[in-house]
Amino acid sequence: MRLRRRLPGWAAALVAGALPALAFPAPSWWWLAWFALVPLLLVVRAAPTAVDAAVRAWCGLAGYVVSTQYWLLPTSGLALVLLAAGVGALWLPWGWAAHRLLSRSPLAAALVLPSAWVAGEAVRSLPGLGGPWAALGASQWNQPATAASAAVGGMWLTSFLIVAVNTAIAGVILQRRRAVPLVTAVCAGLGPAWFVLGPAPTAGATARVALVQPGVVDYSAARQAASEALTATLADRHLDLVVWGESSVGADPATHPDVARRLTELSRRVGAYLLVNVDAPAPGGGIYKSSVLVGPTGLLGFYRKTRLVPFGEYVPLRPMLGWFTRHTKAAGEDRRRGDGPVVLHAGSLALGPLISFEAVFPDLPRREVQRGAELLAYQTSTSTFQGSWAQPQLAATVAMRAIEVGHPAVHAGLSGDSAVFDARGRILAWRSSSYRGVVVVDVPLGSNITVYQRLGDWLPTLAFAILAGAGVVAIVRSRGSRSGVHDQHVDLGPP
Repeated sequence: MRLRRRLPGWAAALVAGALPALAFPAPSWWWLAWFALVPLLLVVRAAPTAVDAAVRAWCGLAGYVVSTQYWLLPTSGLALVLLAAGVGALWLPWGWAAHRLLSRSPLAAALVLPSAWVAGEAVRSLPGLGGPWAALGASQWNQPATAASAAVGGMWLTSFLIVAVNTAIAGVILQRRRAVPLVTAVCAGLGPAWFVLGPAPTAGATARVALVQPGVVDYSAARQAASEALTATLADRHLDLVVWGESSVGADPATHPDVARRLTELSRRVGAYLLVNVDAPAPGGGIYKSSVLVGPTGLLGFYRKTRLVPFGEYVPLRPMLGWFTRHTKAAGEDRRRGDGPVVLHAGSLALGPLISFEAVFPDLPRREVQRGAELLAYQTSTSTFQGSWAQPQLAATVAMRAIEVGHPAVHAGLSGDSAVFDARGRILAWRSSSYRGVVVVDVPLGSNITVYQRLGDWLPTLAFAILAGAGVVAIVRSRGSRSGVHDQHVDLGPP
């Protein structure tokens, strides 16, 4: 009977938690993020106990994960439900704190709840847990002004500010206080203020870059032929670089001289460097995803992917979980990891190559820029999820990476979505998954070293410290309350 009474609250939280998904691509209702959490906060606060509130938050974040990654269902099935449940559990402290603070101290809630949210995102960002996909701050990808806070504290700060505004609005609804609207204005205005008053990228050269998007092509030889045919149309376009999508070449040019010759001749004919992508066994054994730079003189360097997709490119604890591959499209053979970041030089242009899933990790472009990269170049293939929200979601994260490190970025999707962003995250080009062809963009290489590039993940550290401090205060107050009750019992004893 008690469980039956709680089920409606859990179901309401599940639905309310899915609402922020509309702020992400494809809908991209970015403005919704600034108040989309309010219904979930109110449902959590209405719980009869703090424990039930924590469970409601768990359900709400499970709904958030499923709604932002629904496109995994055809390939992972019930594994997505398990993933959502596991990730949602990271928000148990957030729900508990929301129940305790929203009515009693809205100002404290506006500090503690964003910290608890960011702490959950930081733990979730561990590669083995799937990375920070659909971090709340990434919902602002197409609004350089509101996303400008990422240049100060990364996507973490943007998430923090969004949750703070949602918390303040919920506080106004629950307990009207004059200071709360001020919190809302300050947090919502920080990004635009930095966009206007912060340092702008310095003037620099321009690189003419072409992104090749042939679409869904099932066989590796046909994919390479399609990319070659599109690239051949670019002769006399005075290009600096042509970028192909992930897995565009099915044989390693280092061990297949005929492939190397074809690519070298194509580079010479077009008059530009080619950044292709190989998914094939390497000379020393093992299958790698590799970015390979080709010039008119031959192969010039390569980068091997270091952050692999759990189950998609490797199976964690394969001896125990290998059975999973029999019921899903999980990797039949584990891909190998590369040794680390590499900067490739296409003439005078320094490239920071990254591959697909690596777009969601903010530390990778930071390392590339530290090594001297001028342009971030992402190569992806999301053909498995063709036409779903997965494709624009992945392309959109590249805008946040550009803002965080203050450098331009290009994103070549084999079958979409391909995009180009300047150093402030402004869209220079976008081609959806329905597009077939080549897009040529003049990319300004002007850049600046952002606060986030210098300091790194300072906000998650601060968030954990705030959360720990709030926990200590709660424990001390709880003990003090119990001590007061004991003293009162003693005073009321017989004379």
